[in-house]
Amino acid sequence: MPEDFDRGRSLEELEGLHRPTPPADTTPMVRNVYELRRRPAAALEPHEPARLTGQDVGLPWLLPLAVEILRDTAPQQAEGGWFDDDLLYAVVTRKPEAWATAPEPAHELKETVAVLTDVSRYVRQEIDAFPSALPGDDA
Repeated sequence: MPEDFDRGRSLEELEGLHRPTPPADTTPMVRNVYELRRRPAAALEPHEPARLTGQDVGLPWLLPLAVEILRDTAPQQAEGGWFDDDLLYAVVTRKPEAWATAPEPAHELKETVAVLTDVSRYVRQEIDAFPSALPGDDA
């Protein structure tokens, strides 16, 4: 996935996969994921890529976008604590296979999380495990 993808396009457009409207008895989470897949990537708020990433949706496009969001907000959040663990947790807990096609964002994420000192214990454990989970990475 090129990191310079057209952010004006939705994940459905980028993936070339159009899914029909989910059935009425679908869970709110599934309905929300379907709706978010139809919105332009540039229109997603930081908590929305967290939801999609946590569901392993659109990872080739969302991992670089999420790392960019985290990189841009880490310096301010490192000063006062990590305000939103959702995106960070979603990103660092993806399976190694998800990062195999995104080595540059993976490296950038390792650098970004290095500046974070005040994160919750459960997120810190995932951050510490992240480098060793990367394919071909010895931490």
